[in-house]
Amino acid sequence: MVLGIVTLGVGAFSYEVYNARTPPAQFEWDHSKKTIAILGSGWAATSLLKDLDTQNYNVVVVSPRNYFLFTPLLPSCTVGTVELRSIMMPMRYITRFKPRQILFAEAACTDIDHENKILTVEDNSEVVGDTSTQKIHYDYLVVACGAENATFGIPGVREFACFLKEAWDAKKIRTKLMDCMETAAFPGQADSEIERLLHMVVVGGGPTGVEYAAELHDFLIEDLADWYPELAPKLKITLVEALPHVLPSFSKELINYTEEHFAKAKVQILSNTMVKQVTQKELVVQNQQKQLEKIPYGLLVWATGNTARQVVADLIKKLPSNLQTQRRGLTVDEYLRVKGAPDIYALGDASATKWPPTAQVASRQGHYLAAVFNTMGSVNADKMKIESSGETPAAVIEDIVKPFTYSHLGALAYIGSDKAIADLPGNVHIGGAVTFWFWKSVYLNNLFSLRNRMLVAFDWIKKSTFGRDISRE
Repeated sequence: MVLGIVTLGVGAFSYEVYNARTPPAQFEWDHSKKTIAILGSGWAATSLLKDLDTQNYNVVVVSPRNYFLFTPLLPSCTVGTVELRSIMMPMRYITRFKPRQILFAEAACTDIDHENKILTVEDNSEVVGDTSTQKIHYDYLVVACGAENATFGIPGVREFACFLKEAWDAKKIRTKLMDCMETAAFPGQADSEIERLLHMVVVGGGPTGVEYAAELHDFLIEDLADWYPELAPKLKITLVEALPHVLPSFSKELINYTEEHFAKAKVQILSNTMVKQVTQKELVVQNQQKQLEKIPYGLLVWATGNTARQVVADLIKKLPSNLQTQRRGLTVDEYLRVKGAPDIYALGDASATKWPPTAQVASRQGHYLAAVFNTMGSVNADKMKIESSGETPAAVIEDIVKPFTYSHLGALAYIGSDKAIADLPGNVHIGGAVTFWFWKSVYLNNLFSLRNRMLVAFDWIKKSTFGRDISRE
């Protein structure tokens, strides 16, 4: 009985692996069908692409990166709890499994001509060929390119701070962290300079900032204390937040739990503190007493604020100002269509909606829009049959397609020391070690592929068995 179950499991696993590594033959590009252009490879774009039936469309995907990044685990990559490759999934692992061939271009979209429905894209790789700029025609455009980091016009942020949004950000933080450790360990280093180098500052008390501070604390306690015993006691972590409390989107109960946990872990929280200027070695803030204060730092991580990407900002300027009233993203209607450009849709952080700018919202929008396009494709494929019955495809589509609705499924955050918090529907607020295992299971389940699930699981086992790697890349 047991042998049979094991054999069946191994067979199912082998079949899954074989399918994942063996993409099927695809239909060729059909010029008689309409073209959907998708900008981006984040949560919204990837969710849309996974559900989209490409039999009825030609599809073009344009993104500066050729992979999907599972951003909820990005803070874990900054200290080596999880390796970057484990949370990256090449976009071609999706495009090669769709019924019809998809054109993927690793490029930056520099202009959207919404009147003539033409995109201008430029190759952004380090190796540039003879052709590096191209025009792409579309019938429908999905703007899902996300947002970029907002600096709020504060001097020095872009020059001296590390952001935490992309894979290269996590790699930069990991390298700079170990730079600080090794520089502090350099013979003859002054005590005041050691104190500065070992002061790690995080700006932003949202989930990203809190989770990074938590991962950094774990790295200190579980690894650095063993390998840098003379420096580890001097390492200090400070979280700067302009609001009265961290994690403002969570319940008051969980906010208090997190702040008490951080106090016990000696992670300092400076609430009601606003950053005014950043220099190479100091952070200038306005503290709770409205006084300017200088904070020396070795590593500064900026984990707060989003602003529209340049291509989105340019498109907003081209559309009627009475319809596009937000600077942070494209204003859309209840069907996620961009106001003033009905054949353009905006999803995720590229749009300005009433919903929070989270991966959960972006993913749900992507699934919704895929269902809309699938409905439009199937109805238009039966155009003759529908018209013979006295109806029009547009009327049928309008009757079937409903506005986008969002039901919040809850929020999770890791707070360090194998503890997590969860705000769940039904006014359920939980935190602690058991919630940590729930946090792990949810994230494993939400990873897009078996490959990524196994890689992340192996990373967690490797960290628990051998510890994190302290090499400087």
